[in-house]
Amino acid sequence: MDATDDAAPPTERLLDRVHAVARARYLSPRTEAAYRSWIVRFVRFSDLRHPTELGSVDVRRFLEWLATERRVAASTLNQAHVALLFLYRDVLGEPARCPAAIPRARRRGDPPDVLVPAEMSRLLAAVVPAHRLAVSLLYGAGLRLMECLTLRVKDVDVARRRLHVREGKGGKGRFTMLPNAVRKEIAEQIERVRRLHGRDVQRGGGYVVLPGAFERKSPAASRDWRWAWLFPASRQYVDGVTGQRRRHHVFDTTIQRAVSDAVRRTGLTKRVTPHTLRHSFATQLLRSGYDIRTVQELLGHRDVSTTQIYLHALDEGVGVRSPLDLPVGVLDDGDGRL
Repeated sequence: MDATDDAAPPTERLLDRVHAVARARYLSPRTEAAYRSWIVRFVRFSDLRHPTELGSVDVRRFLEWLATERRVAASTLNQAHVALLFLYRDVLGEPARCPAAIPRARRRGDPPDVLVPAEMSRLLAAVVPAHRLAVSLLYGAGLRLMECLTLRVKDVDVARRRLHVREGKGGKGRFTMLPNAVRKEIAEQIERVRRLHGRDVQRGGGYVVLPGAFERKSPAASRDWRWAWLFPASRQYVDGVTGQRRRHHVFDTTIQRAVSDAVRRTGLTKRVTPHTLRHSFATQLLRSGYDIRTVQELLGHRDVSTTQIYLHALDEGVGVRSPLDLPVGVLDDGDGRL
């Protein structure tokens, strides 16, 4: 081992290993970033000791601290646990140091907030025009936010009215509908992307990130406009490795802000995020009489039990009248007794 290796901090080498294993297991960049973040927090919580010096007692102490002191949500606590399982089982090869038998936090079974069509119309009208089409697809096609923003031109089939989601949650692909109401706007958006890409190429840019090793197999595709993002960012950037002038897709925070601003302008009292629109899509399909298996397929859920949460989001109490709505004397025998 040379002097350079001796100078390298152990945490840096550990995170390099985490990155290599994450790529080998085809974890999404967002999942990898979340795991790295939890590993760093765990090391800092443990006074910067290397994870090989720690064990199940330390893992349990960290998770209990998150639950009691930080009061994180159940989903956050479970994510931290899974990140440490990944570290010890897949990266370090010492699964006994982080037993999977630690009880998982149970999430509350609250049904998600959803918007009815009238509320959805008000919201879309309040979204700034530059981002209205993307927000419309979140509701009209039931897309997750990143599924929408990572659509490429070639993934849109206007003639057959369908979208090809290639990198859904868990790396699964699926087809979903292209709403007829936005076919014209989609066609216009594709034409805008084609013209923008042409100008980028003329100026020496026009490159786009390609999935996996496809760029090595077909380097010309990185400048093929069909691979361009359907919702490109307003500015190009220079890649630090290749020196290519590339254009990213619109950032997720941009759409999140657009939805948040629209909610404030409309005065909606519900807590609405981009994912709320996906919930509303599923609930509205069930209200319209579509079977749950069809909705499951469109949403890309692995198990139908995940889709069943939307059954609870349907209107409850239909056909049941509140006592407050009953006429006076309906259940009264005349002397105030029932």
